[in-house]
Amino acid sequence: MTTELETSFADLGLSAPIISALTDLGYEKPSPIQAECIPHLLSGRDVLGMAQTGSGKTAAFSLPLLHNIDASLKAPQILVLAPTRELAVQVAEAMTDFSKHMHGVNVVALYGGQRYDVQLRALRQGPQVVVGTPGRLLDHLKRGTLNLSNLSGLVLDEADEMLRMGFIEDVETIMAQIPAEHQTALFSATMPEAIRRITRRFMKDPQEVRIQSSITTRPDISQSYWTVHGMRKNEALVRFLEAEDFDAAIIFVRTKNATLEVAEALERSGYSSAALNGDMNQALREQTLERLKDGRLDILIATDVAARGLDVERISLVVNYDIPMDSESYVHRIGRTGRAGRAGRALLFVENRERRLLRNVERTMKLTIPEVELPTAEVLGQRRLAKFAAKVQQQLESSDLDQYRALLAQLQPAEELDVETLAAALLKMAQGERPLIVAADPIFKSRPPRREFEDRADRGDRSARGDRPARGDRPARDGDRPARDGAPRRERRDAGEMELYRIEVGRDDGVEVRHIVGAIANEGDISSRYIGNIKLFGTHSTIELPKGMPGEILSHFTRTRILNKPMNMQLMGDAVPQSDRRERPAGAGGERRGNGAPRSFSGDRREGGAGAGAGRGRPFNGERREGGNSAAGDRRPPSRTPRRTTDA
Repeated sequence: MTTELETSFADLGLSAPIISALTDLGYEKPSPIQAECIPHLLSGRDVLGMAQTGSGKTAAFSLPLLHNIDASLKAPQILVLAPTRELAVQVAEAMTDFSKHMHGVNVVALYGGQRYDVQLRALRQGPQVVVGTPGRLLDHLKRGTLNLSNLSGLVLDEADEMLRMGFIEDVETIMAQIPAEHQTALFSATMPEAIRRITRRFMKDPQEVRIQSSITTRPDISQSYWTVHGMRKNEALVRFLEAEDFDAAIIFVRTKNATLEVAEALERSGYSSAALNGDMNQALREQTLERLKDGRLDILIATDVAARGLDVERISLVVNYDIPMDSESYVHRIGRTGRAGRAGRALLFVENRERRLLRNVERTMKLTIPEVELPTAEVLGQRRLAKFAAKVQQQLESSDLDQYRALLAQLQPAEELDVETLAAALLKMAQGERPLIVAADPIFKSRPPRREFEDRADRGDRSARGDRPARGDRPARDGDRPARDGAPRRERRDAGEMELYRIEVGRDDGVEVRHIVGAIANEGDISSRYIGNIKLFGTHSTIELPKGMPGEILSHFTRTRILNKPMNMQLMGDAVPQSDRRERPAGAGGERRGNGAPRSFSGDRREGGAGAGAGRGRPFNGERREGGNSAAGDRRPPSRTPRRTTDA
């Protein structure tokens, strides 16, 4: 069956509220997979779609299933299974956008890593659409908090990816628990035998739809990527924007919230920017694009859905702030630049856990994307000085300076200050919000060696698995893992480069080292290799972090919660240098300073050692937790090399 692309969404028989939402979002014509799948799904038939991600399949299954929904029934009627939390959130947001004119329709995303109380509150609202990862969905089914008795539509999105990630048994368990009478849509880029087995067991005479990929390379666009490390992404974005020459730029993010957050961060840094997302009505969308076209706006932050149909010749830079989940979306994104014969530039931010997605893009485009360094403070200083010099030169060429020379003579004080010193003072005053002399980079902002990045990424892509339980949900280990044979431990950063912080959560709150490391690493985008010693006490804990941590990050940490309690992080002072720390017999009490005095943080509390004798025969007030689980009974002799907290 072939369907002409001239077919409109209205021709496919979709309801008026859905057509209105598509118009708001900038959809004009259905893609091939949408034109093929929507009629079959509207008629109630099962569909087996073989297409690459990025082909428009989310709308292909969402639109017809939403069309058939009963908005008056406050119970799950559509269930979408996705392999990763990122894809689950992306699909949920898309379905929310598609149904925004359907009164009473709610969509909820369920995935590992999000608190259960948040998800339970959402489920109690009676959502008609549930999107989730297999592990968390199965958990809710076992708990009895997810009722699928009214389910009429089931979607397996990226089924081959769920197979690769080891979720296929969970998927089959879920499918065995849903009502026999329901409609199923399964989408997969490939069709291995395990997926075929599911189609034979759970689907009824499915209509097969095959769409060929239309990936094309763009040799006119210069592409590179930066490994996200040691610095918050919005800070890094500001640096790259300052170091790049561009006319207008578009920054792609995954979620609607991210469009607002990034836009606010750029506005604070002095950039003229605006968010473009599915919550905007058509009039505001058109107004924003018009501002971008005529130069009143220089930077647009958008989601893939919101940027659909966007064509602005001024755009010379595309930043993939969040890497897309598929290769075709990446190609569509960077295609926004390099228009009308102009050269384009594309930058991609890649986190360690997203290495697999980068490899997929490179494989699909049959090229290797080069890595770039984060612009250093020195580079920014040179850049600012060059821009300032250009402005000065412009004034020298176009302005009558005689009157200002006369004013300059009046400004010279009685002691006849030389003109160079006076010019330096004026230069300092004229530099504005961005100083010409940029402070040196804090140590924690340096990027790790590429080899370390590769090593981590090649361990089976475990961290790319989107449905792992949250760190806080995992049971505590009984002790440290032994070090791998022949694998040397990474040396801890010298404490002379560290500062000591206090956080208001401790053992009495049920906090463990892994909770603190997870919060610092995830909320601050700080690699665990830059986190120093962590020590747990009854009502508080201490942690060593690199010197020079920006105030914005510290303020963010103050509000960050661990086990639902604010950290309230406060600086205590410099950490004790490694050379000043003495090894002592196990169980000998608190860690001592170089002068032999025990180090304590309150009048009645002393740090205890985590060695073999810790906790025997007397209260253990200060628990030193550096990688092991002392509460579970670690009994290790002290090592000559301090154990790293973050290797736990």
